[in-house]
Amino acid sequence: MTRAWSTVATDEERYRPLYARVLGLRFVNPGGVLCFLFFEGAVALAVLLALAELVSWWAVLVLPIAVAAMVKLNDVVAEMVVRTAAQVPEQERDRFRRQMEPVVGRARVPTSARALPGGATSIGSLPRGAAPPSARAWPGGATTDSRGVRYHHPQRATFDHPNEQ
Repeated sequence: MTRAWSTVATDEERYRPLYARVLGLRFVNPGGVLCFLFFEGAVALAVLLALAELVSWWAVLVLPIAVAAMVKLNDVVAEMVVRTAAQVPEQERDRFRRQMEPVVGRARVPTSARALPGGATSIGSLPRGAAPPSARAWPGGATTDSRGVRYHHPQRATFDHPNEQ
């Protein structure tokens, strides 16, 4: 097995925690505290479960091994992801980056659209599709209240077209 894909330099390998070196982790790089929790934490949890007689004493051996197997499996999956990503052509990566960039712009708001003076609660409290009291309907789905203020009904025609009223 070659170390060509390794993310940890060989000079830094001797400073890594023993847990990571024993498992041969190349892509997952847990620190000292995390390695302590993986091994000693699993042993302590297994001892507590065994003392509470929830599991047999075999769990003291099996639980740390199971945790180590999951950490190693995570490292293998991370290696596969890195190798697969390296095979994607550069133009595909650029296209993906362009698609994932946030779009910043301005929304076009028609000049004829106005808010109600009473705020959004006066329309929002009505049943869906119901016109407010004392409202007149205009062609194209626009309505006005008793004060003559126009607003747009969401299920009817929009103000996006300049020839609409």
